[in-house]
Parts: sequence; structure tokens; C-alpha cells
Amino acid sequence: MSNSAAFPDWHGTTILAVRKNGKTVVAGDGQVSMGQTVVKGTAKKVRRLAGGRVIAGFAGSTADAFTLIERLEAKLEQYPEQLARACVDLAKDWRTDRYLRRLEAMLIVANSESIFTVTGVGDVLEPEHGVAAIGSGGNFALAAARALAEVDGLDAEQVARKAMAIAAEICVYTNGELTVEVL
Repeated sequence: MSNSAAFPDWHGTTILAVRKNGKTVVAGDGQVSMGQTVVKGTAKKVRRLAGGRVIAGFAGSTADAFTLIERLEAKLEQYPEQLARACVDLAKDWRTDRYLRRLEAMLIVANSESIFTVTGVGDVLEPEHGVAAIGSGGNFALAAARALAEVDGLDAEQVARKAMAIAAEICVYTNGELTVEVL
């Protein structure tokens, strides 16, 4: 039996990272859904790591994401102040390790200088426009943030909050209960 057949269809995450004018923000909504039912509206899917210098947000299976975040923390201890190297090393392990490759989650990882999307197929992607998003409402939040990032007078946190509000209005798997972390 495949993993997707053994477990219920859990949805409901939007994670957005915005970097603008030297400020980095990661925001995540709080909704977790099973099928057509909202089972929790206040989940915390954004965490600070490495003594508060790194922020990670996750989409997908919570247990799988926590496993990956623990592994990322170990990589950050191994490569302090080298976020890109820690992310690449995690992605390499994720892709090649027999246990890890079964994990169903995605991460957005950011520090004050960089944002990376890390996937289980070995991708470590740095966005071209200082905006990255994952999860069910990720594309809605990404499009809104890309447009809002060009508006003068809005800082990174304002862009993230407005883009997440737009995603919550469009995506039924996204709510307005936000966790926002700023560097």
C-alpha cells in the first residue's frame, strides 16, 4: 500500500518568505485540513533555528517536516553561518537516504541574507525576486507577494501579511491565522 493510500489526504499550508530592503520575513498560515474538513486552525508551521538566526517554514506531513527540521538544525551546527551549504547537504541526504526519501514535506529556509526552498527530490532553490512560497496556497501567496514587493512604502513584513491575506481569500486550504517571523 502506498503512503498516500495508507494515510488521509492532509492539506492546508501556505508558507511565504519575502526579502526586501534588508529585511527577511517568513509567514505561515495555521490551517490543517483532512479532506474537506478543517481539523486545526492554529498550527505553527514556522520556526526559528540556529539561535534565532534562521527561520524555517514547512508544508506537508508535520512529523516528516519535524524530522527534516531536526536534520537541518544538525547541519547548521556542522556548518555554522553557511545556510546554503547546510541546505544542500540536507537535500543530498534527503534524496539519498532510504528513510529520508520517504518523507513528504517541503521547507522554506531563510536567514538575513538568503531564502531557499528545499525539496525531497534534491532541489535547493534560491528565488530570483526575493520571494518564495510552498504549500496549497503557495502560488497564490507567491503571485501576490511578487506584485506587492514592487510597491514603494511596503516593507517585507507588510508584503508578507498582505500576500498571505490574499492567499487566504482565494485558497480554501489557507486561513488568516498567521505565524510571522522577521529577521
